[in-house]
Amino acid sequence: MTLRETFAANLRRYRKAVGLSQEELAHRAQIDRTYVSSLERCQYAATLDVIEKLAVELGIEPAELLETAEGDKLAT
Repeated sequence: MTLRETFAANLRRYRKAVGLSQEELAHRAQIDRTYVSSLERCQYAATLDVIEKLAVELGIEPAELLETAEGDKLAT
């Protein structure tokens, strides 16, 4: 899984976990709703500033949006 895919999956998962629509999250983070949709579909790569804004509104640390789930990690 690419970092962009990981970010997209985490963004969607955390957004749904707190019960926010894409539109509401975008409004709170002061970004366009279509941008949130595009991020969740891996159409765009988020800047660090956007990652920080989204994390603040989701009540998580920015790094959590980039963390790979345990099941997705490659065996070493």
